[in-house]
Amino acid sequence: MLSKNMLAEMNEQIKHELFSSYLYLSMSAHFEANNLPGFARWMRLQSQEELEHALKFFDYVNDRGGKVVLQAIAQPQVEFGTAETIFEQVLEHEQFITGRINTLYALAVKEADFASQVFLNWFVNEQVEEEKNATGILETLKMIGDRSTAIYQLDRHVGKRGED
Repeated sequence: MLSKNMLAEMNEQIKHELFSSYLYLSMSAHFEANNLPGFARWMRLQSQEELEHALKFFDYVNDRGGKVVLQAIAQPQVEFGTAETIFEQVLEHEQFITGRINTLYALAVKEADFASQVFLNWFVNEQVEEEKNATGILETLKMIGDRSTAIYQLDRHVGKRGED
């Protein structure tokens, strides 16, 4: 059974994971509207992945006898800047989520909640990957600058996410 504190934090995390999904879907819409289908596809897949993360927490709370209490999700922004500024936001957001996961893990350690530590370990590793992916694309965008041909080529490249 989850402690009262852990249950509250897990429900809070479900909200953050759902917001992440919503945010990336909004970014996908932005890229679609700006004729960058590769970036749009990448963000849509990222949105789906974040929804899967929310559902992992949802199922875990239920498996541990807790009650899921869904919270209101804020509307994500709808206007964005360049691909570079968007991926800066992605990295910043993933770093925020990493902080949330670390807080949850620290709480699990403090409460000697070994099952939650094992569960959260997957997310600790996942956040390393999330930050690495965002950083890689961001660094490439910084090298490219505003050269439209290079952005077009990168758009096509990132659009192949999930095809391998």
